[in-house]
Amino acid sequence: MENGHLTAVFCSKRGKVIVHSKTDSCEQERVEIIPFQLKKAESANIISLKILQNTDDKTILEIRFSAEKMGKDLPVIFSFSKKRIVEIKPTDVTEGISFYSPVRFAVVPSIIGDDLIYDPEDYPSTKTLHVPSENLFLGLLKGKDGMLVITYPVGNQEMRLILDNKEKSLIESIDFKNDGKPLYLAILDAPGIWHREDLKFSYLEKDVAIDWKSPFPCKWITQLYEDEVKTTYYFGAGKEKFWRGGIGEYTWPVWFEKDVAMFHLGKKIPPKGDAIIYFLERNETTPFSVVTPVDIMKEALGGQTCNTIVDFEGRFRRSHTRENAVIGAATCGVTDKMEPVFKAGKEVEKREYIEGGVDDMVYFITRQRERINEYQDFAHEMMKFLALAGKSNPDLKPFRNSMERITQEIITEYNRAKENIKTLEYADKLAQKTKALTQKNSPENFSTFLKLKGEWTGMGGAQDTLVRRCHTITRKLFQEAGYSCVNQAEAVKIAEEIRKRCKKCLRNPDGYEIWSNY
Repeated sequence: MENGHLTAVFCSKRGKVIVHSKTDSCEQERVEIIPFQLKKAESANIISLKILQNTDDKTILEIRFSAEKMGKDLPVIFSFSKKRIVEIKPTDVTEGISFYSPVRFAVVPSIIGDDLIYDPEDYPSTKTLHVPSENLFLGLLKGKDGMLVITYPVGNQEMRLILDNKEKSLIESIDFKNDGKPLYLAILDAPGIWHREDLKFSYLEKDVAIDWKSPFPCKWITQLYEDEVKTTYYFGAGKEKFWRGGIGEYTWPVWFEKDVAMFHLGKKIPPKGDAIIYFLERNETTPFSVVTPVDIMKEALGGQTCNTIVDFEGRFRRSHTRENAVIGAATCGVTDKMEPVFKAGKEVEKREYIEGGVDDMVYFITRQRERINEYQDFAHEMMKFLALAGKSNPDLKPFRNSMERITQEIITEYNRAKENIKTLEYADKLAQKTKALTQKNSPENFSTFLKLKGEWTGMGGAQDTLVRRCHTITRKLFQEAGYSCVNQAEAVKIAEEIRKRCKKCLRNPDGYEIWSNY
């Protein structure tokens, strides 16, 4: 079977389907496909090929696989169109599909939350990795010029990565155990379609041009350490300074100068480990000819399903600025703008301005406290879930204990900050005291205001820090659930539920939550 993007060869005596991708210059074997029940079988065969449909738009084939001593055939439906996607649907008796391909890094993307990136070199004594199955999978291929994209509808799938015994840096196959739902395969090709960069100590506090150029405009991303958690960063269009609560001012760590990738790392975002550079989505400059993994998912699963997974609504930051705000929102910014008024002794003259600013701060603190409470509710519910999860399986106890320790950090951070974040009643008292200074001019008003300013900013700053820490720990839990389940198949479903709950909590963040990919 052949179209403008790929060639699929059905090898009857080898019992496998070999898919070649086409580029402008060559045709290259990329992946071999078999039912995974045949992985250990000898002399597997394709015993029949039946054409179910053959039109200008689509060709559908039923392929029957078999092997000695199996006692049954394994039918799989393959659907081809003029596009680069192959639909693969195992039937009830065919439990799943194995994709053989030289994968250097496996990526389980998550638009809300950071992607999981599995490096076989991190598991030198392991043969099989059990990983979360979450609608989209990327296999970054050896040679850095190809990418497998596998997507599938929501269901009860299971995914395993089988590591290569001979070449320890590679994944030999990706095994999907499905529940009767189809899998969709696409192959993306381009020189330098992904890149790995070792982050050397010599990169610290300087602009570094790395030996990689983007092959096309797209939303290129990588992960860098921040607060000891891998954080997703996208490559900007040029070098820029940024300010974020809890971090302060810093140089955005990755950007392009023309098509050359640049890094600027420092103490806040240090050169630690490596950076895997790849893409999921297009940006406003991506040519129509470029196809992204999210484009593949949208084409395969439909726009409505894809939009739910990509969750554009969940990426919007919630606002803590009240409608028709007089000065702003954050306590530091509002009190900074109030200070010149008190210093000039014009607080009575500008009473409406001061009172409006006070109301702005109360609104900000109230909304941010609601966000903090969301994290606490999330943590307490997670602790209840973990107490019950896998209770009948003592082998899961170490995994559960690890997840509980991380979750407990959210509760501990809150208890530690309680004294400094005060209460909403305390904020109301500060509001009354600040507004009272506008009733009568007095030489002491300025010094009194400065004391109140310290209390406002202390309270607001403590909340800023707490919400940032809760966010970071939740992302840590989200990541560690996906990495800690790899050696226990029974832990994967618990990990998927943990990640689902984390993702729900991480939606629509506060402006002080540190994650650049929103």
